[in-house]
Amino acid sequence: MNIFRLTGDLSHLAAIIILLLKIWKSRSCISGKSQILFAIVFTARYLDLLTSFISLYNTSMKVIYIGCAYATVYLIYAKFRATYDGNHDSFRVEFLVVPVGGLAVLINHTFSPLEILWTFSIYLESVAILPQLFMISKTGEAETITTHYLFCLGMYRTLYLFNWVWRFYFEGFFDLIAIVAGLVQTVLYCDFFYLYVTKVLKGKKLSLPA
Repeated sequence: MNIFRLTGDLSHLAAIIILLLKIWKSRSCISGKSQILFAIVFTARYLDLLTSFISLYNTSMKVIYIGCAYATVYLIYAKFRATYDGNHDSFRVEFLVVPVGGLAVLINHTFSPLEILWTFSIYLESVAILPQLFMISKTGEAETITTHYLFCLGMYRTLYLFNWVWRFYFEGFFDLIAIVAGLVQTVLYCDFFYLYVTKVLKGKKLSLPA
């Protein structure tokens, strides 16, 4: 455990809490498709809960991520289904899932079911936010609380890149798949980070180009 991983996990947890509060209060402009993808990500990644134990912290965070992911999907598609904006949440997720699944089969560390599913989750997480960004682009703008959620989520991935650098220099650990996927995900957030700093932090509403 290092400071970058810890703050990255806290940022991720903050994003989840903000998202749940957003859905519960305003119930709008959240992509259900992105949340389904994140639920798939955590399910595929944390199947090792059934086979191995690393630490209480590790296990607790995995359970929290999985539980919150499915709670989010439930709130969007069941409890607050009447307010879900399906017309704007129209990204074709099969264009992400199918290529990512094929890539995970072709490029992985070990050709075994759990390893392929872990790799699939890493690849899918790097693009899972695209339906949300696409939805904001279609609606024209995002509420402040939604931008805070996206910022925390982007910071989580950015901090994890520093975590990989730390682990390489101090532990000799290097995972090319995780690093490349993390870079892809961070790049997707670059425009958003710029708009967040130049608009949201100045009290303006954020909008993405259509």
